[in-house]
Order: sequence, then structure tokens, then C-alpha cells
Amino acid sequence: QVQLVESGGGLVQAGDSLRLSCAASGRGSTSYVMGWFRQAPGKEREFVAGINWNAGRTLYSDSVKGRFTISRDNAKNSVYLQMNSLKPEDTAVYYCAADRDFSVNVKGDGYDYWGQGTQVTVSS
Repeated sequence: QVQLVESGGGLVQAGDSLRLSCAASGRGSTSYVMGWFRQAPGKEREFVAGINWNAGRTLYSDSVKGRFTISRDNAKNSVYLQMNSLKPEDTAVYYCAADRDFSVNVKGDGYDYWGQGTQVTVSS
């Protein structure tokens, strides 16, 4: 069993930056693919970014590519999402997820564990 706890969300203005953190606990979590997803009100959950176990492979959605950076520190059992040049359309609840597979999956139903989410609100 893996537990995931997100932090770092908040209210910012367009153009600002935020760094989300996800602390993982549980056996084997450092070997899992980790992903960030988001869900805005009235919209479906969408993939934001993913990273494999050794950070050798990262994947981003087109909507955040070039603005967001995913990273991980296995010594700290943590995954991060650095979000720069934030836009109002980035407003959503952001979720951290863990997948026992070896390759980054953009589909949420491929992930085995989820955090409770952290709210990011970007004002114009």
C-alpha cells in the first residue's frame, strides 16, 4: 500500500509560479512511475505530467509543455511539479498518482494509488 500526500497549492495570479510536492510512503514507492493529474470544475480529469522511477523519462501534456517541470527525489520519496507562467486555465485540483508499471501512462485508470489533491487557483 502506498500513501500519497500533495501540498503546495494555493491562489496565485496569472504569470506566477507554484511548486507542488507529493510525499509518498509505503514499500516500493520509489520504483513506481509517478504522475500528476488535474481536474477543473465540470471537466474530466486530465494528465499533466509523468516521470518514471529513475527520472530518465518524463512526459507532459501539450497544454503544460515548456511551462511545467516534473521531478522526483527518491531519497526523499517525493515528486514535484514546478509550474511556471501559470494561466487561469491551469486552475484545478491537482492530484499525485503512483503506478506500479515501468512506463509513463497518460491514462488515469492505469494508476494504482492517488493522493487527496491540492487546489490551484490562478486569477487573471
